Amino acid sequence: MQTQLTAEWAATPDGQTAEAILRRCVHCGFCTATCPTYQLLGDELDGPRGRIYLIKQVLEGATPTRATQQHLDRCLTCRNCETTCPSGVEYGHLLDIGRKIVEERVPRPLGEQALRWLLREGLTSPLFAPAMRLGQMVRDWLPAPLRAKIPARRDSGPWPQTPHPRRMLLLAGCVQPAMLPTINAATARVLDAAGIQTLVAPKAGCCGALRFHLNDQVGALDEMRANIDAWWPYVEPADGSAPVEAIVMNASGCGVMVKDYGRALRHDPAYAERARRISDLTRDLSELLPALLPAWQARLGACLPDGVPRQLAYHPPCTLQHGQKLRGGVEQALTALGFEVHLPAQESHLCCGSAGTYSVLQPGLSRQLRDRKLKHLQTAAPQAIVSANIGCIAHLQSGTDTPVRHWVEVVDEALAAAAA
Repeated sequence: MQTQLTAEWAATPDGQTAEAILRRCVHCGFCTATCPTYQLLGDELDGPRGRIYLIKQVLEGATPTRATQQHLDRCLTCRNCETTCPSGVEYGHLLDIGRKIVEERVPRPLGEQALRWLLREGLTSPLFAPAMRLGQMVRDWLPAPLRAKIPARRDSGPWPQTPHPRRMLLLAGCVQPAMLPTINAATARVLDAAGIQTLVAPKAGCCGALRFHLNDQVGALDEMRANIDAWWPYVEPADGSAPVEAIVMNASGCGVMVKDYGRALRHDPAYAERARRISDLTRDLSELLPALLPAWQARLGACLPDGVPRQLAYHPPCTLQHGQKLRGGVEQALTALGFEVHLPAQESHLCCGSAGTYSVLQPGLSRQLRDRKLKHLQTAAPQAIVSANIGCIAHLQSGTDTPVRHWVEVVDEALAAAAA
């Protein structure tokens, strides 16, 4: 795609990045066929190709409008279009640049500003955990829309204390410890079962994705730097002890962000090299499965214990299959352990509508995508639906009575039952 950036953007890092991405686009429209919002709305400007044109126009000097902002807002950033694109267009990075520019030039209504501030500051605040506990205490008396956002409280169980020579860091996350603490505890236990000790850096916080996708990119970069500082003593121990093998992510939305630290901080002379190192060390939990399976299989024996849900429907999050390009690993591993895994024959590549804060900011579109996804997931009448990202899990659970869990929780349950 030929483009002529204005002088304002031509010499800037964002402008140069955007121009390189734009030049790879060949207008083919393959991306439109797999875009969730285009399928729902049927508007070219609510598909990747149309949004690319909008961003291109702004970079060439056009004045963005409120309509421009709304079309960009409606994008889920699922990156399905990147998987489909034959030309390798990095649409997600282009969208981040376009949103930042439009945000600076188009004022939002006060209500939108307030909601975005609340999400940006509230979800990453130390007050989120007590607020969640209070919400869970009164959950049964809350209005249905609010109750759907608050998962029922569950006991996380013990965190293993056995030291092992092999050690890995785990990012606890900003909302996961309060909303679904069972995921982190289950992760620590299944790694312990394979002879790996799980460490959590006390000062590590939000991965930065929440602020980044709400157009507070400066704040997101600060959160990235804070995490790098928190992790560095484990990556390069000053006392000469062995460094951790990896930084494990059990929320694929966090994983795709941390793997991007090297690119996001590439122009920061103080953090560029360390950020690249952190990204190189980061692994989604599913990437460890080939090495973990033998230990788990030895504990489980020939078949799964009674009482463990065997029939599972699997929803691969967009941040895993499109963002990190990881496909097939979870399903294959669960099958090898004895589970019967159903991957929907239709639309398994499409977003469930969670997309971070999207379910709050675009509730109508989000619910349509959730219900569409659940329809396909439930065709095989599974005993449980499993996924790999807390946002997807909480969002899907809000639309069904079928239990929705992280896949690591069902593995942990099976290992515990076998031990008992």
